[in-house]
Amino acid sequence: MPMPMTTPAPTPAMPRRLTAFAAALCGIALAFAAVPTGAEGRTDAAPRAVTPRGPLAADELAQIELFRKASPSVVHITTLAAQRDFFSLNVQQVPSGTGTGFVWDDRGHIVTNFHVIQGANAARVTLADQSSWDATLVGAFRDRDLAVLRIEAPKDKLPPIAIGSSRDLLVGQRVYAIGNPFGLDQTLTTGLISALNREIESFNDRTIRGVIQTDAAINPGNSGGPLLDSAGRLIGVNTQIASPSGASAGIGFAIPVDEVNRIVPRLIRDGRFVRPGLGVTSLSASLHRALNLPRGVAIVQVGAGSPAAKAGLQPFRRGSRGEVVAGDVITAINDEPVANLDELLNVLERRQPGDTVTLTVWRAGATRRQSVVLAASE
Repeated sequence: MPMPMTTPAPTPAMPRRLTAFAAALCGIALAFAAVPTGAEGRTDAAPRAVTPRGPLAADELAQIELFRKASPSVVHITTLAAQRDFFSLNVQQVPSGTGTGFVWDDRGHIVTNFHVIQGANAARVTLADQSSWDATLVGAFRDRDLAVLRIEAPKDKLPPIAIGSSRDLLVGQRVYAIGNPFGLDQTLTTGLISALNREIESFNDRTIRGVIQTDAAINPGNSGGPLLDSAGRLIGVNTQIASPSGASAGIGFAIPVDEVNRIVPRLIRDGRFVRPGLGVTSLSASLHRALNLPRGVAIVQVGAGSPAAKAGLQPFRRGSRGEVVAGDVITAINDEPVANLDELLNVLERRQPGDTVTLTVWRAGATRRQSVVLAASE
């Protein structure tokens, strides 16, 4: 009896995406199968031959040598602030900021910016060999944004930085900055002196004059670090940048080394910058203009027993009927004009207590010259 014939059930159609995926897998398998195996089929995986570089350029060698000599004198400063633990209420010191400094002498004196250590409770100095030392504040002069710290490190770890001069600098000279931008220690940047005799404001609104302008990168953390000439000598202390965008990119400024070399020894000797003074208080700028007085420092108060009092200087004052009685206006010191109090203080800072100076004094249209012995200001 013949068997009945049956028709097989139809196979469901495979989706198109799966079909394409399967075809791709087959292609990959065939490609691998086509690669010969065995020693005779290996491809060469050796790196390419290095092209000889040749000797470094002369300016590169000079920069390398400059960094090698100067970098051991540059330090990393970490400032600390007191903070109370939320749970235990214990007070501990935590890092609050970083900056740069440099070794001034082998007695452990470290120079930096005042604003690097401003508001800190303590500071630690990390030397180029990565050893870290607690620092004490020796003295600071915020008018010039300078401060001196001291660490108790061995002399062989304290190579003093070479000191140069800023009075003979020229626009176009190459300069180098070494610092710790963003906490990255021992960083070298280079640029040019782009301008001289700039003026910037310090952190107490005093004017810092004779400032060096440079296009060498000065970023947060570079503050207080050295600006060097091509001989590796200190010519300035990097202090701030002017950035229209507010970012860490712009024009860099450095306090000239001649100012630094004048101020730092006095901070080390006295613990503060003792400015010689006259013992006078000046009239406000608005009243000075209202009275139509000549350019200078109009005196509104003379301290008892002060150098100004001993020299017979008189202040402006009110008369019995309320009228203004003319006093003295200091217009020059040793024939150097002083247009306002800021300029007078700048001139006095270059003198010492006990020095004798000659004032040019105006009163009621008459001018006279008066010798004064300077005293230490409070």
